[in-house]
Amino acid sequence: MAARALWQMRIKKRPFVLSHGITSSCNLRCRFCSYWKQPGPEMSTPEIFRMLDEAADYGIGIYNAWTAEPLMREELPLILSHARSRGLVTSLVTNGLLLEKKLADLRDLDMLSVSLDGIKSYKELRGIDPAPVLDAIRAARKAGHEILINCVISGKNIGELEDLVHLAESLGCWISFEPMHLFPDISQQVWQSLAIRDIPQFEAAIERLMDLKKSGSPLINSLTYLQMIKDFQRQNSKEAGRQFTCHAPEIIVHVAADGTVGACRVHQEPLGNVRSGLARAWEDTREKRKELAAECAGCLFFGYVENSLLYDFVPEVMRHYQWM
Repeated sequence: MAARALWQMRIKKRPFVLSHGITSSCNLRCRFCSYWKQPGPEMSTPEIFRMLDEAADYGIGIYNAWTAEPLMREELPLILSHARSRGLVTSLVTNGLLLEKKLADLRDLDMLSVSLDGIKSYKELRGIDPAPVLDAIRAARKAGHEILINCVISGKNIGELEDLVHLAESLGCWISFEPMHLFPDISQQVWQSLAIRDIPQFEAAIERLMDLKKSGSPLINSLTYLQMIKDFQRQNSKEAGRQFTCHAPEIIVHVAADGTVGACRVHQEPLGNVRSGLARAWEDTREKRKELAAECAGCLFFGYVENSLLYDFVPEVMRHYQWM
């Protein structure tokens, strides 16, 4: 898989991951997320099948279904089945609320990610009790799914990061961490309420994650990345972004629910549409994607950073890399 990915990305100059916003619907109303605020048209299932066929023919190896809540897409089992039938590795990111009910829909899923940002703080962050999500994770593990727990770090959950690692370990799951990104369409009042104010506490918490990583705990983050997010609060985002060269627009083709192609999660402006053909959309937006990446003020989304560091053959990242 690694050799195939590098051949696709570095030699053919094509993406290896298709990141697809499979639906614009969500069953949560998280204050720090704007995806649920943007309901709109979605590609039909036949259109998605055509996109998957084109992705496979173009050499893409991974299909990731996400936003807003993919388990709300009624045709999800058919879509995952079609993706797998074309040789794509299938992955999905969910808030977990529907997971236990929808487990039978995931028979063609290879990698499952569940968002869990806290234990005591979860209700304040997400507006619901975490118990149903934890029950669903246990049910999914019993059904044989390998699971990655995703945690977004904010001022509300700093004191729970180590507890979340131990929880993941007890559940038999992997876990990843990343700092919260301040999207401009979320109010400053929300960001202020979630801000990390105690910098020494934050740095100590990240250092503890690094110690847990070294001791064999199931953190997928590399030590290189954890050091970046430890330094993040004493830098501005542009300085943080300069610590690595972002290759996200070269590695991943981002497709919104309506088929719009964008550069990444940060730069969401429409650049093209897969209805004109996935390969054409990729080639026609190549220069614009490079321009946006070069001018970007930076983010520290772990998927972008870790995959970019892998792309650049950073030795420590290559040694510890465990999840696409």
